[in-house]
Amino acid sequence: MTTMTDSSVREFKMPDVGEGLTEAEILKWYVQPGDTVTDGQVVCEVETAKAAVELPIPYDGVVRELHFPEGTTVDVGTSIIAVAVGDGVAAAAEPVQEAVAEAAAEEPKPEGRQPVLVGYGVSTSSTKRRPRKGAEAPAAAQTPSAAIQAELNGHGPAAPAEPAAPAAPAAPAAPVTGDRPLAKPPVRKLAKDLGVDLATVVPSGPDGIITREDVHAAVAAPEPAQTAAPRSEPAAPAPSPSAPTSYDTTRETRIPVKGVRKATAAAMVGSAFTAPHVTEFVTVDVTRTMKLVEELKQDKEYTGLRVNPLLLIAKALLVAIKRNPDINASWDEAAQEIVVKHYVNLGIAAATPRGLIVPNIKDAHAQTLPQLAGSLGELVSTAREGKTSPAAMQGGTVTITNVGVFGVDTGTPILNPGESAILAVGAIKLQPWVHKGKVKPRQVTTLALSFDHRLVDGELGSKVLADVAAVLEQPKRLISWA
Repeated sequence: MTTMTDSSVREFKMPDVGEGLTEAEILKWYVQPGDTVTDGQVVCEVETAKAAVELPIPYDGVVRELHFPEGTTVDVGTSIIAVAVGDGVAAAAEPVQEAVAEAAAEEPKPEGRQPVLVGYGVSTSSTKRRPRKGAEAPAAAQTPSAAIQAELNGHGPAAPAEPAAPAAPAAPAAPVTGDRPLAKPPVRKLAKDLGVDLATVVPSGPDGIITREDVHAAVAAPEPAQTAAPRSEPAAPAPSPSAPTSYDTTRETRIPVKGVRKATAAAMVGSAFTAPHVTEFVTVDVTRTMKLVEELKQDKEYTGLRVNPLLLIAKALLVAIKRNPDINASWDEAAQEIVVKHYVNLGIAAATPRGLIVPNIKDAHAQTLPQLAGSLGELVSTAREGKTSPAAMQGGTVTITNVGVFGVDTGTPILNPGESAILAVGAIKLQPWVHKGKVKPRQVTTLALSFDHRLVDGELGSKVLADVAAVLEQPKRLISWA
């Protein structure tokens, strides 16, 4: 990234579009260098750990430089686009690619630079960088633009001779300089998770960039050293530790886990191993509810609204919570207290191309049935378009997940972190059912309620599930119990 000193050039930094987010991936640029932008114009779409968000530029001008390409994960607070304003508009369209290429090839000069990528730190080394050769110690730090160019090329395959470097114990001592080792944020996190000190890792990427393979090699390196002592023993092949790094590209596909999928995976693991889950099931005849759905579709008050079984299931859960308010709570680990919520932010699990998200309807308990229908319709359409905001996914209290749309009978859902209960709704099917003393085909579904057993005991969980089932079996209870 080029450091801008001209006062007519404004740097737009990656904002924290959520609460406490540290990074975001640039999904798509809507502008290119030389394009004119206006205040409020959307210039790019980024994906955070919570949602995809469009970023508007806060001033008028001409795009001078895009500091990162699409697909790059950028730390919050890092400049992502330079825009010429005022007197700098005329020169904004001039290309800067040649300057980036020259900076990567020239010798370093004793000039300082300012840190641009979060995680690299401040260095008093040169503004340009000598090309790295073989396993030499890293030269002086790059310019921000050259560092970005290295980031783009850092995922290329390592040279064949490089894997032999970890075998030499003296090699890791080479990177002892004033600079921090160069590595992408995901690689840094991988090293942190595996307990690897990046300063001891021999980089194999272009221009001294440490790759994932380098980190894995550093983890595997001590194993051959340990097996080297009892070398008199017959077995213990040394090449095996490096085997997991290779795979058949024609028969396997590796998908990087990041953004929403990465956050969901971490949240589900955290929820599963912190909240003691209990799941209860009930199978219920919902024939009357299905008839009510058809009647509501013909009601003029619901014209243009999304009316489906999920609407009445959501209302049934809200009624059950009203009758059993202690279910609507959370666990405060720090204070060792149960926090009972006097409002219901009803989460609806939604599958999107970027992964599972759980936006919620704020104050759903206070909405009438038509209002709830409107809120559900807006929530679903926004999620399908990938436009759900981070705020819409915060503060949920209970959640509904409709696995029935996939033809699944039921499941054991995992709690959304910070919530006390989640209701899974199975497929609604015609099944033989005893009705008024006779076996008849009836619309039947199975409900599953998972809850946090720290704050919801079996009696409370059972009452809530039984109330939901009772409302769906006899929808007139919506009037008498509401």
